[in-house]
Amino acid sequence: MKRSLLNIYRLGIKELQSVWHDKMLTILIVYTFSFAIYLGATATSSEFNKVPVAFNDEDQSVLSARIIGAFYKPRFLPPDLIEADKIDYGMDKGVYTFVLTIPPSFEKEVLQGRQPTIQLNIDATRMSQAGIGAGYIQQMINDEVRTFLQGTSADISVPVELVARMKFNPALESTWFGSVMEFIEQITLLSIILSGAALIREREHGTLEHLMVMPLNAAEIMLSKVWSMGVIVLLAAALSLQFVIKGVLDVPIAGSEGLFLFGAFLMLFSTTSMGIFMGTVAKSMPQLGLIIIITILPLHILSGAITPFESMPQLLQNFMLLMPTSHFVSMSQAILYRGAGLDVVWVDMFWIFVIGMFFFVFSLSIFKKSLN
Repeated sequence: MKRSLLNIYRLGIKELQSVWHDKMLTILIVYTFSFAIYLGATATSSEFNKVPVAFNDEDQSVLSARIIGAFYKPRFLPPDLIEADKIDYGMDKGVYTFVLTIPPSFEKEVLQGRQPTIQLNIDATRMSQAGIGAGYIQQMINDEVRTFLQGTSADISVPVELVARMKFNPALESTWFGSVMEFIEQITLLSIILSGAALIREREHGTLEHLMVMPLNAAEIMLSKVWSMGVIVLLAAALSLQFVIKGVLDVPIAGSEGLFLFGAFLMLFSTTSMGIFMGTVAKSMPQLGLIIIITILPLHILSGAITPFESMPQLLQNFMLLMPTSHFVSMSQAILYRGAGLDVVWVDMFWIFVIGMFFFVFSLSIFKKSLN
């Protein structure tokens, strides 16, 4: 037993040295947990930011001026005032995402207690902003009308008023969500790449044959790659969490970082085993890359990291519960966003470990056959 552990340790050190001397892999690791996370968090923001908007104000009243004045930076660019015959031109050219037409006598009808309408034209080719914008603009206009009526004798009694409280992300910052989800994805992706590439590298350099004639078994060779690649990813993830997510992006972490890293350690046991399986099946680095592409994309997209897990068909949900990524995303969101403790996430951790054991045993059996 002692000799076996020593073999696993020494082989793992050899793997760490191989990665250190492979400059391209080193650059990939640094990029993955720094620039890739920063770009993923900031380049795909779904927030309103400098949205072009125009008004056709046919009322020219105090209330219409208040409504127009509510559209200001940084969410909107300063509104343009245009005539009715310029609306189609501005929308056709893509100059404006939203164009609002305030009808004549709008303020008068509001004061009379009637319900006048404002026409909202939306450029729906900008799908993300269009989908969010309609409800957001309606809320802004309702707020301005309510505030305006408070200074008049008009009846503004409302039987029920909805007061919304945004928990865990009160400012609705997409960076908070995007950075953590990108961080989780990179842990999965890099661990599969490193472990699979380590095995391919052994085969291409001819060192796998050297290992086979040594007093080593398949389990020792595989475990050495699992722990060494896992340590690299776990260390890079811990540094990225401190200096990129909390430091550069200023994302607050609600829960225990140690608990999250322990869960990531369990996840790495699964993903490095998956990487070794892919490295066993693939015969070259290009083949490994193709296998990873068709594997990692579904794992990420269907794990609940991009869209809610509950929105998927039930059959697909049941299938994805057999994958470690779904449990890892659920665990990570609970810890990092909502500050959950071990009493909440232990179930996800348990299933990550069980699925990891399955992948390890399965990959080990395939690896043994390839050596024979």
